[in-house]
Amino acid sequence: MPLAKLREFLDGHHVQYVTITHSPAYSAQMVAASTHTPGKEFAKSVMVKLDGKMTMAVLPACHLIDFDRLKEVAGASSAELAHEDEFATIFPGCEVGAMPPFGNLYGLGMLVDEALTDNREIAFNAGSHRELMRLAYHDYEKLVKPRVVPFSYQVL
Repeated sequence: MPLAKLREFLDGHHVQYVTITHSPAYSAQMVAASTHTPGKEFAKSVMVKLDGKMTMAVLPACHLIDFDRLKEVAGASSAELAHEDEFATIFPGCEVGAMPPFGNLYGLGMLVDEALTDNREIAFNAGSHRELMRLAYHDYEKLVKPRVVPFSYQVL
């Protein structure tokens, strides 16, 4: 979803947000660092397959997915990282790896790691490797209605 579509969606729900343009950055930790956003507040979108079904997992930039735990909390018999070529076409207009954490708008299941709920605000890629959005976590949760479960661990 390009930035304009995401803005239209948020504006249509009367959600306040800030957009930040930054120099190109390709990992969640790099975006967080270049925009002076704490890693725990930067929500990265990771595409996973749970029993073969594409699902968006959203977690803090400074965390990694514990796939055994993810499988357990999702009630799945298998959980694996999806390859970029498997999901690139799901997000038209978005750069691969810069999908905003609104998989619900694409008909995807949504899992959010409970560590993100500790934040008053979250920031995330807005469809490109040059744009970031920041909004209140409670607004995000209200719009996305994700399943909130613990499935990650913090990287030292």
